[in-house]
Amino acid sequence: MQQGWTFPWVSALLLGVMGLLVCGSEFQHHRYEDLVRALFAVHNECPYITRIYSIGRSVEGRHLYVLEFSDNPGIHEAMEPEFKYVGNMHGNEVLGRELLIKLSQFLCEEYRAGNQRIMRLIHDTRIHILPSMNPDGYEVAAKQGPESNGYLVGRGNARQLDLNRNFPDLNALVYYYEKTNGRNHHLPLPDNWEQQVEPETLAVIKWMQNYNFILSANLHGGAVVANYPFDKSRDPRIRGRTTYAATADDKLFRKLARTYSYAHSWMHKGWNCGDFFDEGITNGASWYSLSKGMQDFNYLYSNCFEITLELSCDKFPPASALPREWMGNREALVSYLEQVHHGIKGMVYDENNNPLGNAEISVAGVNHDVTTGVDGDYFRLLLPGTYTVTASAPGYVPYSSTVTVGPAEAIQLHFYLKTAPKQNLKAKPHNGKKNHSSPKAPLKLGPR
Repeated sequence: MQQGWTFPWVSALLLGVMGLLVCGSEFQHHRYEDLVRALFAVHNECPYITRIYSIGRSVEGRHLYVLEFSDNPGIHEAMEPEFKYVGNMHGNEVLGRELLIKLSQFLCEEYRAGNQRIMRLIHDTRIHILPSMNPDGYEVAAKQGPESNGYLVGRGNARQLDLNRNFPDLNALVYYYEKTNGRNHHLPLPDNWEQQVEPETLAVIKWMQNYNFILSANLHGGAVVANYPFDKSRDPRIRGRTTYAATADDKLFRKLARTYSYAHSWMHKGWNCGDFFDEGITNGASWYSLSKGMQDFNYLYSNCFEITLELSCDKFPPASALPREWMGNREALVSYLEQVHHGIKGMVYDENNNPLGNAEISVAGVNHDVTTGVDGDYFRLLLPGTYTVTASAPGYVPYSSTVTVGPAEAIQLHFYLKTAPKQNLKAKPHNGKKNHSSPKAPLKLGPR
């Protein structure tokens, strides 16, 4: 890389100068057909750096379309991280949907205009944008319109189920494992989990299984704050008060949330929508406990670190408010995306230089491991500091290395594992029992 992934304030200025008009499009709300046309218009404008694909269908049969940006669309390039944005999980929280359509148009236009920051981002990152996870709920909300849309109208999917309370509950399992020294990552799914989730949830989980996502954000509305895991309290017996539920990567998650908040025009000021959040960020459980949410599932089931972005007091703002919201969020959307290029990354090989998929990467002092992808590459987001990192795989001798992480682009650290002597080859102990369905959590009506 020619320069680090740290950009001075002039980068934000360049975005402002070059991004005032995007693809000549005006700001509007997009019904399903309009959304599809908008995505395909971007693809037609930038066919060599984009791809459109569907991860599945909603209850009513609408495609869940994803727009991908990459210099090699459709291909995972080793050592190039995968990133995703997800919008409109709650059908009546529509700003994220519109921002992601606008971001797609913006990335295409700025790439064509020769914006070096955007060109480098697309060349070095595989970006996946899902503007609407809940197109059925959106259609219900859109029929009501911005003026009369109620707090719950269109929130759920066509079966009126809240998709952010619909993922397998892995928090209960990890909280048990914390007490028994069990697994700290890639937790097993419960039996018959596919029959326990909605089609939209199933599509997203399958999506996560097919792509090695490293960083993500889920765009909501109803507040203005960057929310980070865990969403679920460790002690559900506590009533009437909130409890902070930190992950093993709590400091890192706080930094990711602050990255968005401070790049946002007003989120970091704290006072929004009648609430105050210091620095414009909050731990999810500290705000209120939420079970079966998507951001916790990302962290516990995959290599992906996800935060939830609450972006507007008004869940369905009028079209006239969209230009101001876009200008307030544009730099934050780009700055957060760039965070996928921090920490360490590398390859894990065997002694014959064959890449090892599903090898584990552990960091001393951080009780959360990640794994290599099928191509043997790994990405571990970390704050600046010095770390002891260990790579291990069944049948191989683990190897540790010390590395110092700086504030710029990810440090490359490769591992070469030797085959373990036969007398040392033992079955890896099972680190816990399979999860069983937990009692159904009561419906919460907060923004998330």
